[in-house]
Amino acid sequence: MKIYETRTAPNPRRVRIFLAEKGIDMDYQQVDIQGGENLSDVMRRRNPIAKIPILELDDGTCISESVAICRYFEVLHPDPPLFGTSALEQATIEMWQRQIEFGLMNMIGLCFQHSTGYFKDRMTPVPEFGKVAGENAIAYLDVLNTRLGESPYCAGDVFSIADITALCAIDFARVVKIRPGEQHTHVKDWHARVSARPSAQA
Repeated sequence: MKIYETRTAPNPRRVRIFLAEKGIDMDYQQVDIQGGENLSDVMRRRNPIAKIPILELDDGTCISESVAICRYFEVLHPDPPLFGTSALEQATIEMWQRQIEFGLMNMIGLCFQHSTGYFKDRMTPVPEFGKVAGENAIAYLDVLNTRLGESPYCAGDVFSIADITALCAIDFARVVKIRPGEQHTHVKDWHARVSARPSAQA
């Protein structure tokens, strides 16, 4: 099996960190998204919406979407659990993972796309929308800071997929000059701890 990805993109990094936490080795095939390689007919046959990462199994089956790929490996390799074990833990992790994805990861992605013009050859950037998306991301850091003042990790007492999503979002936000502010002390403490995990270098 192999994963098609772009090393510098935040969503593929989510999968790399997840697999590193599981101790799973993987063959990573690099895709030039800036050059539009992901838009080719070959890549669209693997994922019709031309997004990466894409997991291709040995029989040719393809799975796209970062969290879907992670869930596939969670079932195959349940230890350490990164989606939770009990019903309550799983629901709590899912809740925070989704909130962080919508409130932080997606907002930063939209800010990047619309304020930098990186993909202007295939979309119409709206700088004002990029500005608002960036402001929304900063506002969500307030929510996350409050949460991390109550628990050591995003979804509770254990490191999970929610932390991976938050880490990748915050690190990628540097490209649009969004960083936790002085008031986000809990986010900064958390960030230092999760960045020190070996998987963060994946």
